[in-house]
Amino acid sequence: MITYHLLSNIGDRGNNEDNVGMYQRDEEYCFVLADGLGGHGKGEVASQLAVESAVKIFAVKGAGTECLEVSFQDAQREILDQQKEDMTARDMKTTLVILHVGPDKIWWGHIGDSRLYFFQNGKLAQRTLDHSVPQMLVAAGQIKEKQIRNHPDRNRLLRVMGVDWDQPKYQLEDPKARQGKQAFLLCTDGFWELIDEKKMQHCLKKAGSPEQWVELMEGIVKKNGQGKNMDNYSAVAVWLE
Repeated sequence: MITYHLLSNIGDRGNNEDNVGMYQRDEEYCFVLADGLGGHGKGEVASQLAVESAVKIFAVKGAGTECLEVSFQDAQREILDQQKEDMTARDMKTTLVILHVGPDKIWWGHIGDSRLYFFQNGKLAQRTLDHSVPQMLVAAGQIKEKQIRNHPDRNRLLRVMGVDWDQPKYQLEDPKARQGKQAFLLCTDGFWELIDEKKMQHCLKKAGSPEQWVELMEGIVKKNGQGKNMDNYSAVAVWLE
């Protein structure tokens, strides 16, 4: 059984540059989340192009590694084409996270600092690593993982959609088997910066549905974001049983 819930909130900003989406193809599911960047209000164009492209490719190809690769490559091409057509959009970029769920396997990939968290039987098993300066400093042993959230360079991204690639910059994880109780959280930095992993896990144990899980976490995000000119925040919760 699969259940899910999608959330996207403008926060305290005047424009929501986040985008979320999903698509069901027989017994296969695609979940997508993107956080747009760029001036002139074009960030939402980049994130929308990325989400729509990923859904469109999935609708034709179905779940799997090949579909993920084509989804990232096609979204990149569409964003670069839009930049060439519209001079005001030349700075637009976006992060992108894609999750595919099949009857027996799960696939995901990402680029940027939007994250995917994977929980197995109620416990955090894995998360994607940000393509950012602070994450690089963690890898180099210069700062601790918990220091990413408040690091002054936390918004400096090393990989995003919308910048010319010599080679693909997205990152795909090895497929996972569907087994036991599995939960996934896709979220933008406006969400994960205001709630730590222990609280995510605690809310998961209390929740009776993906919607309730998101509501519990959103309560913490809003409380911690009071008076901080909150960024847009988005989350996609998926439960497999």
